[in-house]
Amino acid sequence: MSSPIIYDVAIIGGGAAGMMAAGTVAESGANIVLIEKNDRLGKKLLITGKGRCNVTNNDQDVKSFCDKFGSSGKFLYSSLYQFGVNDVINFFSKYGVKCKIERGNRVFPESDKAQDILNALIVFLRETSVNILLKSAVKSIKLEKNSIFKLLIEDGREIVSRRIIICTGGKSYPTTGSNGDGYKWIQDFGHSLVPLKPVLVSVKTKEKFVKDLQGLSLKNVKISIIQNDRKIDDRFGELLFTSQGLSGPIVLDLSKRISELLISGPVKIVLDFKPALDNKSLDLRILRDFKEQANKEYKNSLSMLLPKKLIPVIIDKSGINPVKPVNSITKDERKKLLHLLKEFSLTIDEVDGFSKAIITSGGINLKEITPTSMESKIVKNLFFAGEIIDLDGPTGGYNLQLAWSTARLAANNCLKGTINEKGKD
Repeated sequence: MSSPIIYDVAIIGGGAAGMMAAGTVAESGANIVLIEKNDRLGKKLLITGKGRCNVTNNDQDVKSFCDKFGSSGKFLYSSLYQFGVNDVINFFSKYGVKCKIERGNRVFPESDKAQDILNALIVFLRETSVNILLKSAVKSIKLEKNSIFKLLIEDGREIVSRRIIICTGGKSYPTTGSNGDGYKWIQDFGHSLVPLKPVLVSVKTKEKFVKDLQGLSLKNVKISIIQNDRKIDDRFGELLFTSQGLSGPIVLDLSKRISELLISGPVKIVLDFKPALDNKSLDLRILRDFKEQANKEYKNSLSMLLPKKLIPVIIDKSGINPVKPVNSITKDERKKLLHLLKEFSLTIDEVDGFSKAIITSGGINLKEITPTSMESKIVKNLFFAGEIIDLDGPTGGYNLQLAWSTARLAANNCLKGTINEKGKD
């Protein structure tokens, strides 16, 4: 029986990080294999940005970019300096995908098609002659006495490699293959795991009337999260009502904080539908609208102030008789309306789970990874990239940039004989 092929590098996971890492390593001429459990590559990538693929964020300042990941964001400095925002844009441009910048510095392909991003990566893999194994779920990884990794595939095959880059993602959207497989392997190697949470996820409210607002998108609103009558945080931007609660960029960005707060007690979200106007200015606006529509009934007087779908809910919550002429509405009634427009309160029931989360919070403890190479400090020649590490950023392309940058850094260092730095922080 012939001896098995010993690969220079095995990359596990054919998502954004895995494809970028595989193509980059292969450019060196190394003998590599990209292992993917699904029947095709980039399954999760195709649903990012609602199918448009928000490839990065055009935040050109490295410190500012890293700060979006919180206090641990400095871990990304080396990754971003080596392969930053412009490098990502130029990479896809090289493969025929021109990008555009939208609100919030979000970068998308001009075509608005995630498939174009995936196609570019597949061409990259083809050009660099990456050996791809599909339908190959890794069951276990063992480090042999001769410092060779042996990967057992569920169908009984064995793959042997001198180095490994784990790019298996988190637990979000498990239907795409991200079911947390990689976490068990890294714990078997002695790594510790920061507890996992679903983040960038919709929230469910106790109020059931939100179902009547399903699909309503509001572009310029402010939300505040409140606990024990104290404002904890706020955001301004786009919000979306769902059948069970709230979503949209500003809600997703606060979902992690909401999840943490719910452990200690009830949390409310307060919506300001007119953040550009203070109470006095908004009251004058309402008075002007009522004066222009003096003979109309209350239920027909709010079309210049609110989207059609929201009007019945506001009318109901205000307690004002829907057929009352607006010229008969009292000052106290108008104050109730004003309060609803500036402080529309909803009680959070729960955040959605991993099945609907865009990314996973938690993962491999950053103290156990060398930030200048993405190599494990515990096991030599074991590297990581992407969502599996304990870093998560806001919506807007930050998390895909993390995937591209850490993958590139791991790929460029895995063949350099990086000195293991076990024990250093």
